[in-house]
Amino acid sequence: MDSCARFTIHGKVQGVCFRAATREQALALGLRGHARNLRDGRVEVLACGSSDALEQIERWLKRGPPMARVDGIERHAEVMPPELVGFAIG
Repeated sequence: MDSCARFTIHGKVQGVCFRAATREQALALGLRGHARNLRDGRVEVLACGSSDALEQIERWLKRGPPMARVDGIERHAEVMPPELVGFAIG
């Protein structure tokens, strides 16, 4: 059974291809969801899939792509939206 998590990532995570790299990782793991910039400089990632895939994306989000600097990450359980298809960048 799939589950969902909402991650909020703090640090130098905008302007460093964080969302595109997250999408690439998420698709490779078979996750659905989105990655979007927040006005305060953080990035939000909603990911839905297997527990194992969610653990793997969380580990990846803690370091991010090469030009990023992740200072912190928060994770909250979410209910899967029924219309969720693919992995979007917003």
